[in-house]
Amino acid sequence: MIRRPLLVLALPVLLAAWLPARAQLPAQVVSALRSATIPEEAMSVVVLRDQQTVLSHLADRPVHPASTMKLVTTLVSLDTLGPVFRGRTELRSSGTVQGDTLKGDLVLRGGADADFSTEALTGMLRSLRYQGIRRIDGRLVMDRQLFNPARPDIGAPPFDDAPEAYYNVIPDALLVNKNMLQLDLRSSAGGIKIAVQPELEGVSVSSDMRLINADCANWDDDGQQSEVQRQANGRIKVVLHGTFPKNCVASDSINVLDRQDYLDRLLRTTWKRLGGSIEGGTIDGATPPDARLLAAHVARALPEIVRDTNKPSDNLLARTLFLSLGALEADPVLGSRPQSGAGGGSTAARSEAVVRAWMRARGIDDTGLVLENGSGLSRSERITPVQLAGVLLAGQRSNWAPEFQASMPIVAIDGTMRRRLHDSPAAGRARMKTGTLKDVVAIAGYVTDAGGRQCVVVAMINSDRVDNGRGRMVLDTLVDWVARMDGGQVQLPVQAAQAAPLALPAQP
Repeated sequence: MIRRPLLVLALPVLLAAWLPARAQLPAQVVSALRSATIPEEAMSVVVLRDQQTVLSHLADRPVHPASTMKLVTTLVSLDTLGPVFRGRTELRSSGTVQGDTLKGDLVLRGGADADFSTEALTGMLRSLRYQGIRRIDGRLVMDRQLFNPARPDIGAPPFDDAPEAYYNVIPDALLVNKNMLQLDLRSSAGGIKIAVQPELEGVSVSSDMRLINADCANWDDDGQQSEVQRQANGRIKVVLHGTFPKNCVASDSINVLDRQDYLDRLLRTTWKRLGGSIEGGTIDGATPPDARLLAAHVARALPEIVRDTNKPSDNLLARTLFLSLGALEADPVLGSRPQSGAGGGSTAARSEAVVRAWMRARGIDDTGLVLENGSGLSRSERITPVQLAGVLLAGQRSNWAPEFQASMPIVAIDGTMRRRLHDSPAAGRARMKTGTLKDVVAIAGYVTDAGGRQCVVVAMINSDRVDNGRGRMVLDTLVDWVARMDGGQVQLPVQAAQAAPLALPAQP
């Protein structure tokens, strides 16, 4: 087998050596910064085209990347796990079937299946009924052992004041419906009606929200609070507090139930609907070595999950992929399975080791890199623009470059870039991953210049003045400047022109 050489091996190291610590920013970007009252020192930028450094400004300092960190996680996942990798959920048992009864525990084994849903669970349980099983004479065992700890959500401090929001869901290996309750809210002068999906045994949702005169189209759930009341009879009542417009129809989704309650009650409700019964209780545990496979669900292939991660900037999917790097290996027949010798240390620590090894193998210096969960939804994660530019250069030369680039939002077309830069030549031609957190905005990806050449662009602003769209305006100005660059010899900023040209390995 002929292996294509890694063309990026020495480039990021050379970038760190040749890039000046500070260079003059384009006049348009400086003007945008001044208009936004953001100091130039708050912005870190690197722009590359072919073998030349077009722009470097404080590009070698570690800064907060927000969700542009997802580019690291998704590309390493593609290169490490491969494009046919799929998460997998299994029903297993070491018990015997006697008549229509399974004599033994039923194990639901999690395999980081990003597509595990009510429909998938129903299909798996229906398969049991097709095998003639109606009664389970044993317990339900929930196996989340793929990740260590199995329940990283337990004891974790809330990231912000919206722990019920989807973007704050912490992954484990056995999440169904991403642990979200989907609510349909309808109000009239007489009150509010609430419908909830999925239906869970012993779970109800009610409201004491106050009806107000407000625009239904502009209603959001920022002022809504949810309270979970566990009752003596085992039932769970979710009560919605806050306000809601009169004569309004809206939808919402909340993460308020403990995931064991959610999955247990969903499984029992579904199994009962299919005519089955379960005698025992529910526990957390590991799958017995001799447990045979009864039914399985396999997620979509990794490139589709990567696309759904980067286009809308999905934190849960990114965090699941990050943990998968430390726990899984790809198997085109079996799907996901534990790595050999993966038992020691936390899964997050092993995932970090995988990412750092991938970077070093491509000549990317990981000094100053700080990884927590691989999604950018973190107060501690750090990366330099030079390092992220190295990742993007590796992405250009990866065997899975088409899949990686196809996952990124297209400027002015879709994802988190759909409403930006409509009047720029970057519209429809640039693919950019965005990042936004309190005091952070960032952008990273590929921009085609006026001469049709693809440039690597990474820019991050860490400042308390980026809110109200001011930081985005500055980043959009930079992307527009790159898209309008002349296709011939680039006019470098004064300081950047002092940098020697980069030497790349020869093309094969």
